[in-house]
Amino acid sequence: MTARLSLALILACACLPGQVKLPPYTRQVLPNGVVVDLMSRRGVPLVGIRILVKGGAESEPADRAGLAGVTAQLLRKGTSKRTADQFSEELDSLGGTFQTEQGFGSQISSVTPVSGEFLKKDFDRGLDLMADAVLRPSFPEAEVSKLLSQRVDGAKSLKDNPQGAISAYFQAFFFGSGHPYGRPPDEITLARISRQDIVDYHQRMYCGRNMIVIVTGDFDPAVAAPKIAETFGGVAPGKTYEWAAASSLRGGSDLLLIDKPDATQTYFYIGQPGIDRKNPDRVTLLLVNTLFGGRFTSMLNEELRVNSGLTYGANCQVQEPRLAGGIVITTFTKTETTAKAIDMALEILRRLGEKGITAEQLASAKAYFKGTYPPARLQTADQLAAILGELEIYGLGRDEVDDLFSRIDAVSLEQANAAARKYYKSENLTFVLLGNAAKIREPAAKYAPKVVEVSITKPGIALQ
Repeated sequence: MTARLSLALILACACLPGQVKLPPYTRQVLPNGVVVDLMSRRGVPLVGIRILVKGGAESEPADRAGLAGVTAQLLRKGTSKRTADQFSEELDSLGGTFQTEQGFGSQISSVTPVSGEFLKKDFDRGLDLMADAVLRPSFPEAEVSKLLSQRVDGAKSLKDNPQGAISAYFQAFFFGSGHPYGRPPDEITLARISRQDIVDYHQRMYCGRNMIVIVTGDFDPAVAAPKIAETFGGVAPGKTYEWAAASSLRGGSDLLLIDKPDATQTYFYIGQPGIDRKNPDRVTLLLVNTLFGGRFTSMLNEELRVNSGLTYGANCQVQEPRLAGGIVITTFTKTETTAKAIDMALEILRRLGEKGITAEQLASAKAYFKGTYPPARLQTADQLAAILGELEIYGLGRDEVDDLFSRIDAVSLEQANAAARKYYKSENLTFVLLGNAAKIREPAAKYAPKVVEVSITKPGIALQ
């Protein structure tokens, strides 16, 4: 049995049937503004260190999308104490991990996460490695050039992966270029980034008032706390990042058609305005979405996959970033069944808004959510660190976890159906289709009065 699995079982046992509780932890704010959260969980000799830098994609200049992610990726590529090779060799000798999170989700985030995991006996060396990378990167010109070249090539090759490309196109089209989330990185924005941009961004954002340090796992807080305070207490306080103001979504009924002539399938997203992370309807909405498109036996998947065979999978995601995200239906189908699949998805959406759900369905969603939440969010040290980070970034209390099941139990059928009517509309939707435009252009036109068409070979993702 692996150490991580053992830890999962230990933490699972701490979640008694019918309730979940966030394990105890301490919170301290250093004089320079660094927030330190310590959660000790004995039993498995592993320690996780998670460092969050406020800002994330929100803090990037509009014409240099991808700057936050590039900066994070370069942290381990050379510091004032270690070359990139020396950093990797020392990390490998400890059997540790060091990673930064990438992907579509990171582009609608308000934070840059950097995390590492080390054996308990290597805590001091692991802490030194993490701090050296985060606080003292040297950003060697050769490493900067190499990574930017790789990222530009990756942005171009993304278009060979329709499932990945449509996410970026949807982000740009749904949020719009004036919104902090509407500027996904592409080969154009990445090519504009210079080493000086990276140095300036790091100096501006990686400061005490923007930093959160979270340590979870098997360690003694009394011993670790002063070491962490000494390590991060000398960081310049800097200027607190001012969160971007809430921006309205584009709204209206529009359709973006991305032409990929060699496509044999059509990938499509259907989006509408949703909620932010602190919306009071979030628990109710997640229950409704579990039934609509959040699990294998959801309404969408049952109709589009199981009953009709139009796709291998259909789902609906409720985005919950700091600013309001979207409620997004995603799936794909053969080119010739494009209209049939979209019509079916829209019919299921209309049915939910008009007819709602039953008491039996609501009970099923509650049981499903309560059964899947602990293993998905509370079993590992990494998961617990991620939750502590959410509480800090979004200004939530520990009751977000401790009272979750009671809030689930309190959702009535009337409340659930009111949320379904409020959030799951069947008009003024945003459509994004990626496929062979010559074959789907005509049927696509019926879904929106305004259709924007772009070739997938056109450089960039951003849409004017």
